Amino acid sequence: MTSNKNNTKKFRGSRTCGGGTSKNRRGAGNRGGRGRCGENKHHSTRALQLGYTRGHKRGFTRPLKMLRDTSIVNVGELDELADQLVEDGFAELQDDTYIMDLGVLDIEKVLGSGKVSKKLSITAVEFSASAKEKIESAGGSCTEMSE
Repeated sequence: MTSNKNNTKKFRGSRTCGGGTSKNRRGAGNRGGRGRCGENKHHSTRALQLGYTRGHKRGFTRPLKMLRDTSIVNVGELDELADQLVEDGFAELQDDTYIMDLGVLDIEKVLGSGKVSKKLSITAVEFSASAKEKIESAGGSCTEMSE
């Protein structure tokens, strides 16, 4: 196929510029309508597949006031850092039991990943079921406090 410039040059002087009879390229029908008309059909089918059309939304977005990040820590990390927390003054050691208040560290939830080898007495807003089980099986205790 030749370029557009060559075609334009070729059709100079001809009445219909290769569009057939003079009736053929007359109205907006040759371009599928004017503007955005017929959009529920042909104009937007490709855009709909890609999800680009104006006002087209997929899925659900939670309201921002419902979104809240919870600060978390794993019991394995607490077990490893217990001695360091005692040194830094964030925990106490009484009768082989490490007493920690995670509210001081701005940690809200304790999760159950990792191993617990020490006796931990932890106070936090929330505990996962596996975290509670691991702490209590090692001889420690879990205390839930309100926010």
